[in-house]
Amino acid sequence: MPAADAEVPVLIVGGGPVGLTARALLERWGVRALLVEKHRELSPFPRSRLVNVRSMEIYRRLGLTAEIAAAAFAPEYGRVRFRDTLHDDDFATAAMVGVRGPVPESPVTGVLTSQDRLEPTLLGAADGPVRFGVELVGLAEDADGVVAALLDRRLGRRTRVRARYVLAADGANSTVRELLAIGTTGPGAVGDFTTVVFDADLDRRRAHQPAGVYFTAHGSFAPLYPEGGWAWFGPTPEDAARADWSGLVARALGAAGVPAEVLRVQHWVMNAFVAERFRHGRILLAGDAAHAIPIIGGLGMNTGIADVHNLCWKLAGVLQGWAGPALLETYETERLPVAHRTLRQAVANTKLLTGVQARRREQLQSGEPASSGAELPWTDRYFAQLGLVLGVAYPEGAVFLDGRPPAPAPSDADTDYVPTAEPGHRMPHMWLTPDRSTLDAPDTWFTLLTPDPAPWEQQAAGPWPLRIENLPEEHAAPCDLSPRGALLVRPDGHIAARWDDRPPSDRALHHAVTTLARKSGP
Repeated sequence: MPAADAEVPVLIVGGGPVGLTARALLERWGVRALLVEKHRELSPFPRSRLVNVRSMEIYRRLGLTAEIAAAAFAPEYGRVRFRDTLHDDDFATAAMVGVRGPVPESPVTGVLTSQDRLEPTLLGAADGPVRFGVELVGLAEDADGVVAALLDRRLGRRTRVRARYVLAADGANSTVRELLAIGTTGPGAVGDFTTVVFDADLDRRRAHQPAGVYFTAHGSFAPLYPEGGWAWFGPTPEDAARADWSGLVARALGAAGVPAEVLRVQHWVMNAFVAERFRHGRILLAGDAAHAIPIIGGLGMNTGIADVHNLCWKLAGVLQGWAGPALLETYETERLPVAHRTLRQAVANTKLLTGVQARRREQLQSGEPASSGAELPWTDRYFAQLGLVLGVAYPEGAVFLDGRPPAPAPSDADTDYVPTAEPGHRMPHMWLTPDRSTLDAPDTWFTLLTPDPAPWEQQAAGPWPLRIENLPEEHAAPCDLSPRGALLVRPDGHIAARWDDRPPSDRALHHAVTTLARKSGP
């Protein structure tokens, strides 16, 4: 094993939203990490734009929701519209559930904001070191850690950092995944696309019929910031080097005399795959490095944020010594099925959307008016994603069933979210006080929620972070608990164990947490 110039508990590779969120979560749970990003600065491109309701729940725990929302669009932009050109009337529209307005199942609302507005907030959410312009070029792993070879291209200097664990959040073209020779499954590259950032006087149209995305027969439009700016994106033309981007955007605008000033052009590949595995020894993949999700539906970045929310408390437990290394095995067990389910939904979204756009272009070329039967691009339930977002369940993994049958994992058809307090599911949102939710209770601890704390208090002592909190009796019945029952909630807000009634023994809680921490057998 080569010598190292420095040592860190965790090395994060990649400074996008997933890597930056992991850095903040690890610090919240008591672990400082070094983050390296090969680009010299945060991304200047808008890129991902939807922070869904589950991600905002995670950011609520980090105290970031107010700052994120302040830079975001107003709720009325939480809608998509489908038109022939931007200046035509809608022939279909749908609200983004959990973004257009609040939902009773959550204490927060998702927001529409550009990635280049989100990342500075995430960067400021932790104090751990960040090194921009530093690229990972090699990895060597042994039983006790990983030595990463890093290259500062601006200075031409190589260094080596030894980490107990490496968290790879370095994107769909992940260097880490390539170095580890981890394969992928799924469609792969589904097309070449281009984003054109431009300025145009479109405020009047936006003010009367706001939307987060306008899908047209000639590509799609998105307002970038509340104060102005636009992006068009669509398939890359065959001769992209000679493309008339201003003319292409003007055709999609459909408004004579509205000039479009092109500011930036970015070509990119829409990928669709899931890594064959999320872990290689002490190296773990997250975000696009683990699963590249097509952008239609806004699922990709949010899935990566949920990845690191699942992973980072486990890393903290292992590094702080109250959990065994086997706890990390549950990361892949829990998140790999979610990635496959999300990919299937996003691919279906993409095929449906591009198919409708192509058919509508054919209709327009033949001279058919919109009233002649333009196909709706989705059903009324197409954007009802709460079942996918809040209904994530882990029937296997870091859960303690103690003879209970595992709760069934959601199917692709489950677009509705039905709250349940079964192990593996996200703890249902209920208000403990006027401004504090049951989702706020776990924070940095395992939390036992119970209407009757007394029988459990003598079992709480142990090396793991655990606290007991009163669950108001009116919340017991919706959770199918007796007044003496209890729910054990993990630091990521998912239910780890439940007891419908009084503790079955004077060591029931101790046994459950010890088993979850993987420091002894089940």
